[in-house]
Amino acid sequence: MDDGWQYSANAWIAEQGKHGDFGRRYVLDPVMLSRARSKPMGKVLDVGCGEGRFCRMLKPDAGSVIGVDPTPVLITAARARDKQGSYLRGIAERLPFQADTFDLVVSYLTLIDIPDVHAGIREMARVLKPGGTLLIANLTSFNTAVADQGWIKDRVGRKLHYPLDQYLEERAVWIEYRGIRVINHHRPMRTYLQALLDAGLTMTFFDEPSPTSDAPESRAEHYRRVPWFLVMEWLKPAGSQSR
Repeated sequence: MDDGWQYSANAWIAEQGKHGDFGRRYVLDPVMLSRARSKPMGKVLDVGCGEGRFCRMLKPDAGSVIGVDPTPVLITAARARDKQGSYLRGIAERLPFQADTFDLVVSYLTLIDIPDVHAGIREMARVLKPGGTLLIANLTSFNTAVADQGWIKDRVGRKLHYPLDQYLEERAVWIEYRGIRVINHHRPMRTYLQALLDAGLTMTFFDEPSPTSDAPESRAEHYRRVPWFLVMEWLKPAGSQSR
């Protein structure tokens, strides 16, 4: 199934620019970097690395970083931006690595892109070393339930509220903005939590971050009004048997 990423890759790269879009730069990056650096990184895998921006941010503090993404244009761009880096084509549901390989696995706004999220999470847990961490940033399920509809606005375009509908119904939704048209998957929060628990992982951190104090207020207020993103850390217990 065409998910739109190959067609939208160049527009998405332009949208990210050097520092990432608003949500990454002012909401998620500070938390994700802080959590990644909170312990020695060792070997790192970024699942759904896109054009490699977060891999490049992690490299100075990591022993090694590998990025994996299924979209050819994005992998080509990642390699061009980081000629000494390691970027591979691959899907989350079948990661091309042996079990117990990585100290840190990162899923940075990629769970919403994975068609079989149960298989993807099992694979991320499989390639983690016992004692390793799975660090996740994702859109909240509140957000993805109506992401194709967006804010309810008044007659002059003022944002009144963000709706919530069909929350429990899992589905693929086409999202369109600024030349990008891709599929996001809506799932209730219970789907993600159950998949992570079924993979034998233990939650050690959870946050719904707000924009940083230096974020442009014209956009920050909207991210403070609704829980747009979440960040989680999951530990693979020492002594765990990879499945």
